[in-house]
Amino acid sequence: MYLGLDLGTSGVKAMLMDGEQRIIGSASGALDVDRPHPGWSEQDPADWIRAAEEAIARLRETHAQALAAVRGIGLSGQMHGATLLDEGDAVLRPCILWNDTRSFREAAALDGDPQFRALTGNIVFPGFTAPKLAWVRENEPEIFARVRWVLLPKDYLRLWLTGEHMSEMSDSAGTSWLDTGKRKWSASLLAATHLEERQMPDLVEGTDAAGTLRPELAARWGMGPGVVVAGGAGDNAASACGMGTVGEGQAFVSLGTSGVLFAAKNASYLPNPESAVHAFCHALPNTWHQMGVILSATDALNWHSGVTGRSAAELTSELGESLKAPGSVTFLPYLSGERTPHNDATIRGVFAGLGHESSRAVLTQAVLEGVSFAIRDSLEALRAAGTKLKRVTAIGGGSRSRYWLSSIATALNLPVDLPADGDFGAAFGAARLGLIAATGADPAAVCTAPETAETIAPEASLVPAYEDAYQRYRRLYPAIKEAAL
Repeated sequence: MYLGLDLGTSGVKAMLMDGEQRIIGSASGALDVDRPHPGWSEQDPADWIRAAEEAIARLRETHAQALAAVRGIGLSGQMHGATLLDEGDAVLRPCILWNDTRSFREAAALDGDPQFRALTGNIVFPGFTAPKLAWVRENEPEIFARVRWVLLPKDYLRLWLTGEHMSEMSDSAGTSWLDTGKRKWSASLLAATHLEERQMPDLVEGTDAAGTLRPELAARWGMGPGVVVAGGAGDNAASACGMGTVGEGQAFVSLGTSGVLFAAKNASYLPNPESAVHAFCHALPNTWHQMGVILSATDALNWHSGVTGRSAAELTSELGESLKAPGSVTFLPYLSGERTPHNDATIRGVFAGLGHESSRAVLTQAVLEGVSFAIRDSLEALRAAGTKLKRVTAIGGGSRSRYWLSSIATALNLPVDLPADGDFGAAFGAARLGLIAATGADPAAVCTAPETAETIAPEASLVPAYEDAYQRYRRLYPAIKEAAL
């Protein structure tokens, strides 16, 4: 058996998989996000351990025998979080999360140093880790002075699991400290934020062994000795491993809290930071990937749900099954700023074109379309970076809405594949990495794609109307940007 642990923003998911890659069971522990000030987003790392313990305890209640047979554990996690530890591994402050935008000034300053884009292949986004440390140095100098280790969220779980300070390439590529082409820490980039390589974890590939489970945890969970913990992956690369998106031309769109358009690149590192596309290491050796990221996908629908007092399912059911032509209302989903293509931490969302006739359903339709158009922005950015896609596979909670998938297919003018029944997300990808690390199996043979259950084609008759609505959507950003200045 193999265990995948996925540390998300809203919870920790634990998934058991057998040697034939059949899912045996899964369980979760919930997490909350603290927002003490506008633009801030934090979590207490102690809550990650509590949620992981809860998830594994629930698994043990129903699958104790399978848990006892675990030989490898893989880790996946939300990227970019700054988890700061002192000399004794004590947490110095709450972790600053991926969707925290307080360090936008520090990010702009670092991005003005040409070596960052040259070495990392990426814009220095406010959500990345390096500007967060620059913010801590400026605003909490007494904490910065005590920093002995900077760990990403999943790697803090690894420290708890194994006692090792280690990370891997895919997650570390989102820090702005990694030489992404050479797959190693950059001493000069670290020095630019007054840090040293000794404060970084050791680096391995996501398929490598990166410690063994501590005996006291193995005993508590009923596992045997010598359980290998894999390097693992950042959440999107782990999802790609779960989906089999590891070869040239393969791509997925993820509708989670954030939205991602992810394209694998076999042995080709093709950065184009000017397009605001992320160029990161993949979790598999000598493999990279590109992705466009929007900060609010299902988060936008959940916000609309909170405002209207209706569940997301109720809201989308009001639209029916058949895709409608875009109306006069346009929604920009920039509730916490935006990454691709704008790299703008301060911009905020807007409804435009409201009238007396704008019902709740009309607003819901606009929210779904706004996210679809934001993903289209990522597609255009990927094209500018030299990536051509012929189809995408949909994953994430938002992919349960057929209306939304039809909207995305039509906005992208690409077919959207739905995988056969099963959970092929980050926890499954992490379990696959645990299997590879424990057995030495061929990564390409393990990380295969699921069968396609159904393909949702673009609504050909609505493609022109969607194109017109997308161009209207594109014109709104500069208008609201100027109004906000």
